[in-house]
Amino acid sequence: MSVGAPRGLASSGQKLITEILHPLSAAEEPLSPGPDVTISAEKDKEPGLTNGTPVEISSPASASVLLSRLQLDGDPEADAHDPFGSGEPRDLFVTVDDPKKHVSTMETYITYRVSTKTTRIEFDLPEYSVRRRYQDFDWLRIKLEDSQPTHLVPPLPEKFVMKGVVDRFSEEFVDTRMKALDKFLKRVADHPVLSFNPHLNAFLTAKDLNKRQGLALLTKVGESVKNVAGGYKLRARPAEFCAMGEYLDTFSQKLGTIDRIAQRILREQSAEYLTELREYGTVYSTWAGSEEQLQRPLEGVAGCVTTSCGALEDLSDNMSQDFLPVLREYILYIESMKNVLRKRDQVQAEYEGRLEAAVLRKQEDRTPIPVEVEKCQDKVECFNADLKADWERWQRNKRQDFKQLLTGMADKNISYYEKSQAAWESLITLLQEKQTEDKTSETN
Repeated sequence: MSVGAPRGLASSGQKLITEILHPLSAAEEPLSPGPDVTISAEKDKEPGLTNGTPVEISSPASASVLLSRLQLDGDPEADAHDPFGSGEPRDLFVTVDDPKKHVSTMETYITYRVSTKTTRIEFDLPEYSVRRRYQDFDWLRIKLEDSQPTHLVPPLPEKFVMKGVVDRFSEEFVDTRMKALDKFLKRVADHPVLSFNPHLNAFLTAKDLNKRQGLALLTKVGESVKNVAGGYKLRARPAEFCAMGEYLDTFSQKLGTIDRIAQRILREQSAEYLTELREYGTVYSTWAGSEEQLQRPLEGVAGCVTTSCGALEDLSDNMSQDFLPVLREYILYIESMKNVLRKRDQVQAEYEGRLEAAVLRKQEDRTPIPVEVEKCQDKVECFNADLKADWERWQRNKRQDFKQLLTGMADKNISYYEKSQAAWESLITLLQEKQTEDKTSETN
């Protein structure tokens, strides 16, 4: 590549990513720092969260009809892509299940079965089954971030993900974590680039995962990105990546607020309201034993309260096991995306610094622009292309996940109110029957 004059940052749309020889895929020495200047962060703005296009739906005959329509209403975009947005036929299937508790003299921990089915030639066998613990998943995530620095690696659940859960070996905690680990691994396996990473192959197939040895060659791939942060000042982030950063800031704020309120609602429902409601029902049951004439109505009230308690428990379980984990996953996803954006900025800052220095040298002694500058530009182009592709994939996943999440939340709330309504309506029938019996006995 010959360069006669300084070039601006090329758009990643100039080439298909498959046509670009990825400069970070070869083992190369980290580039030495250039001019001694520092990176400055851009000042965040307070944008408004872009709303989706409203859809007008005619009122159905009942809430259940509306829910059925929503569940059967396919997303045109989703029909054109697989659930994880790769757009390619799936040939790697992974599942995380069967948690088991292990107790030794040194520690107690949980392992999960990781099952794999594949037709890829990179695997020696079509099926594998290994056991992995949380720290093995964390090892995989770190290796993917190190060896694929231009891509968005899905987040893992936090070490202690559920607030208020003291026993990390409780069935509820383990089941929630298992689902999160399963989702993490499925997202990686369906990614068109991450799924071919040798570290993932080792994670899925090796009986004994030697985390210390790793894969030295690929680990060095990300070193150039890690080491360029030192001495360059980013002039200006391109507008499209500024928009990404602004969206992430606003989305993070909205999700954080929803998460905080949902946590408080769950705490008040589970720890306060449910406790009082159970005691409330018990009072009526005890009262019924001492009031022969009111026994049936009082027992009916106690039964209604019991039914309402069960419905509220189901609603709270849905919030803690299905709703909150998705919010937490996307809050962590935002941090992962911001981290990739920062890495992209570092690569762009290095390119700008080296280009400026090369232009000054060329003006002084007419020396050609070094090849290192061209390599830096190629890195920026690859970073831009990879980040754009992952951003679009993430947006598709987000739309599908939140559609499913909100549909499930609506379903559970409808079920809660329908159960409660049916219980109290049955009490009215009972009271009417009691009133009729009393009038008949008075007549006689």
